[in-house]
Amino acid sequence: MSKETAALSSSTVDDISQGIGSADISDEGTAAAAVCNMSTSKREDTISEEKCTSCDQKLDTKTNDIGGNTSGGVKSVSICANCGKEGANNSCNKCKMVNYCNAVCKKVHKKKHKKDCEEHLKRAVKLYKEELKRAAELHDIELFKQPPAEEDCPICFQRLPFLNTGKRYKSCCGKVICNGCIHAPVYDNQGKAMKKSCPFCRAPRPETDEKYMEQLMKRVDAGDAINQLGCYYSQGMYGLPQDHTKALELWKQAAELGCFTAYASIGAAYHGRGVEMDKKKYGRGVEIDKKKAKHYWELGAMRGCAGSRLALGYIEKNSGNMGRAMKHFMIAAESGHYSSLKEIKQLYSNRQATKDEYTKALLAYQKYLAEVKSIQRDEAAAAREDYKYID
Repeated sequence: MSKETAALSSSTVDDISQGIGSADISDEGTAAAAVCNMSTSKREDTISEEKCTSCDQKLDTKTNDIGGNTSGGVKSVSICANCGKEGANNSCNKCKMVNYCNAVCKKVHKKKHKKDCEEHLKRAVKLYKEELKRAAELHDIELFKQPPAEEDCPICFQRLPFLNTGKRYKSCCGKVICNGCIHAPVYDNQGKAMKKSCPFCRAPRPETDEKYMEQLMKRVDAGDAINQLGCYYSQGMYGLPQDHTKALELWKQAAELGCFTAYASIGAAYHGRGVEMDKKKYGRGVEIDKKKAKHYWELGAMRGCAGSRLALGYIEKNSGNMGRAMKHFMIAAESGHYSSLKEIKQLYSNRQATKDEYTKALLAYQKYLAEVKSIQRDEAAAAREDYKYID
């Protein structure tokens, strides 16, 4: 060991034991304590004690001649917390904040470092908890943000209803059209009535399931209607075999492409809703995983899926988190989910919700009704039960 190394002051060792496991040396021979604007003209191996120009505190800086380095970069040299030798690469097993030459130095310094180590761990745990808390707060901000409203019908330009029976996906043009426009008569360019034609693109409606599936698969190949195909596999419709695993695959693909309603189906698959089994180990094509179900429902809710939002409301209600449940039910009611409005009414009856909260939910649902109601849609709903668009 050189005389210069042996000349390490007690303050240097104390600093190292506080967690300074490495010193950065620039090509100007200055230790890289980044907050201190230290400078020195010495080039030989020495231990110099100088004052920080910012805080006037005494700091220990180790300088070294590295004339071969002309890149202007900073070199980091790890120093043993026990003996002060360079090149220490054996860190503390617990805090990982200080380095040692070997296990012997680590053992010798263990008693002295114990208190500092515990402090490092406490600070790390505190910081980790603060980060988790902040992450949860940011997540809740996004989760309870008002989602985008349902798109408008491309023909009548009125807001599409929440109920699936109030709108139809057209496999010919890939448009979602309200049942009011579907039920209304379609005319050609000369004013002649066209029977069984798409009200948007005027394409004739497929007469058989085979022709319909042929149209649908063209849309699937174009990256559209994947969620619809997943639903058909799930229910075994249009000549397709019932295959929950295939349906889940398609729903995930649709969700990645931006179909937010697919998240509700994915969540239900992992949750096992509607699956009658003795042990309830498997959901729809996958093992039951309630955490994943909640995760996918949250993704759907943040993108505007009222069905996912209602499911989250039930989860929070069953967990006793009435405040969070009320938030979910309120947002779903504003999106036109009548079941959410009924849940808020029930909470009000049980004195778990205030009169103001119930009034706010009623007004929000009435606003939704005013946006989706029309004479044309009422006529369609009166003509056919499967054209119902409000509860």
